[in-house]
Amino acid sequence: MAATKTHPGVEEKWIGKEIGGTILKALSCVADTLHHCSAEHQINLVDVIRKHSLDDYGYIKMINFIRATKCSASRLMGLSGAPLPWESEDFLRPVLQDDPLLQTDLEELCDSEGSTSCSPSASESHDALQRRAQAAEGRARQSEEALARAMDDLHKLKLLAQGLVLNAGTSRSSTMGAVAELREDEDEAYFSSYGHYSIHEEMLKDKVRTESYRDFMYSNPEVFKDKVVLDVGCGTGILSMFAARAGAKQVIAVDQSEILYQAMDIIRANHLEDKITLIKGRIEDIKLPVEKVDIIISEWMGYFLLFESMFDSVLYARDLYLAAGGSVYPDLCNISLAAVRDAQKHRDRVVFWDDVYGFNMACMKKAVVPEAVVEVVNAETLISQPTVVKTIDCNSVILSDLEFVSDFCLKMTKTTECTGIVGYFDIFFDKGCSNNKVMFSTGPQVTKTHWKQTLFLLETPMDVRAGEELSGTITVRKNKKDPRSLFVTLKLGDRKQTYSLQ
Repeated sequence: MAATKTHPGVEEKWIGKEIGGTILKALSCVADTLHHCSAEHQINLVDVIRKHSLDDYGYIKMINFIRATKCSASRLMGLSGAPLPWESEDFLRPVLQDDPLLQTDLEELCDSEGSTSCSPSASESHDALQRRAQAAEGRARQSEEALARAMDDLHKLKLLAQGLVLNAGTSRSSTMGAVAELREDEDEAYFSSYGHYSIHEEMLKDKVRTESYRDFMYSNPEVFKDKVVLDVGCGTGILSMFAARAGAKQVIAVDQSEILYQAMDIIRANHLEDKITLIKGRIEDIKLPVEKVDIIISEWMGYFLLFESMFDSVLYARDLYLAAGGSVYPDLCNISLAAVRDAQKHRDRVVFWDDVYGFNMACMKKAVVPEAVVEVVNAETLISQPTVVKTIDCNSVILSDLEFVSDFCLKMTKTTECTGIVGYFDIFFDKGCSNNKVMFSTGPQVTKTHWKQTLFLLETPMDVRAGEELSGTITVRKNKKDPRSLFVTLKLGDRKQTYSLQ
């Protein structure tokens, strides 16, 4: 509200008219009105405002009520509390046109209590206006600062809320896990990526992968004969069709991605719709048409085995649906590490930043090195024997085991510089397979797969000698903000670096 202004030489600004017993007499300024109310009627309007905790609207209503009803001081003082007689919205309508009392800032009115002079000299009036302007500016600054603090607090609350949602994995039960408790919209990007045909073409053309599953099932028909099989993450349905051809009585194929609609056509085209039932949805969100299954098959492996955390969904299905004596396939897998010397790769990805068209961009190394590299590693760059850092039994492992710390030793085969550590995994179809066991490796020494290998580059190469052992520790954990991605921390001697797979 605008403050009332008075200037010397200007005709008096009438505050009101004395009508009957009203306490608002025709006076030349707000201060004189307050003084008149106090001296003649023994009522302090500011006290009334404070007594009833009036805000700007309440104050306006009160003034208009007094004018409209010719309210006396005794009646005004006798008001004890709610409901107040001026609560009607009708009292927002001014009784007097351009009523200066209604143009007075309520806060300033309360602050000005006790002021009795409203006819100051020109210099006093200027000083008063300046003080009031400064006070208004001060209040504006305080309000802006308060708003900035409130916005900052709101931002912090938003981040806290996001953190509580995304980091809820720290309090999740071992039977559910972070992935199982992701909402469908949170997991949409993951499943959308498997709706593209190119990724399925790449996987199907990966002969090491696809033929290993086929050979396991076709070479061990006794494992599948008359069994109920669950295919978790079925994609195009290739594993489900292998299982049906291997003798399964019923196959239930589950996938959340849009590829399932193509799988339906594929199943019908191969006349297997009587054996294979397709269900669209996450295994955590659907209900199977059977109580238990005898076998769970799934191609759940990601880069460095555990990337994407699809294995969490397989374990969820295992704990809920697998019958006693049944099995998950593949049933065994391990993760291995080996030392690498690839000077060219190190120059291309790390040393490159020292001189980029004549500019020093070495600070970029701190961002580049922590990103694990997924690519085919030349077997000739290996400078150590491999060592297994984690073995997983898919029929007994629990979710908490998938985040682990493991010490390792790499026995060097060459005297040279180590530029990085390569990681890969091996897969085994073993349980109940008698003499027809099947396995495959994703290591650099064998036929390449679509998983390639995972390379952890060192920022600075380290000297190693043939015959010596390089001791280290690996820590693998989920990213709490994105449980489908991984953090891998490698400690080699006094060096320590955390890498991300995302």
